[in-house]
Amino acid sequence: MFALGRGVMDQFQFKLFAALLMVIDHVGYVFFPGEPIWRILGRLSFPLFAWLLVKGERHTRNIVRYLSRLLVMAVITQPFYMALFEVAQLNVLVTLAIGLSVIRLARKYPAHRILIGAAGVAIALVVPMDAGAYGICVILLMGIWQPSAPLRQTLIWWVLWLVLHGAYVLTLGPSVRVQLWALVTPLLLYGANGKQGAKGRWFYWFYPGHLILLWVIKALVNR
Repeated sequence: MFALGRGVMDQFQFKLFAALLMVIDHVGYVFFPGEPIWRILGRLSFPLFAWLLVKGERHTRNIVRYLSRLLVMAVITQPFYMALFEVAQLNVLVTLAIGLSVIRLARKYPAHRILIGAAGVAIALVVPMDAGAYGICVILLMGIWQPSAPLRQTLIWWVLWLVLHGAYVLTLGPSVRVQLWALVTPLLLYGANGKQGAKGRWFYWFYPGHLILLWVIKALVNR
């Protein structure tokens, strides 16, 4: 749905790229808070993961297993996430799990997709979680994006993308202005070739694994 078929990167390569950007973001947040380049590069990662989530939802043979893996990894990750970033909110895997549920339900019950999407956003507004309502909206927009769509439809999508990020910054203020760099992420997806690539089931452990490693390094540095 998303790829034009003329790109150079498959989904697994995009997954590795998104993971690299995420690690850069987290390293910058924890160890180099005064150097914005780390956070700027990191802003590109979540929309990529949202796109990969949508692709995964469309191709998975077992949505319950997919959702369960996200939730299990979220539970394992949570204490290290809170300790590393010193926050009292749920980690991003919970946000992705809610987004996965929303896009699957919206596809199953298209007549109620607006209500389903609104319910997902509402949950993210009430329950503190990484990326929050913004993250759910990104997932929803990635779920309807088609680079090969007619020009009018493509322009409407980009307007919605711009409005989302503008509203996010206007609502939360200058502290989240760096998120505007995420605006360019969809341009990267024109490089997708439409192929799935390697399976890489080990990747589910990457998120908790890298946070645990950073937590250990942080503890050693602060000794």
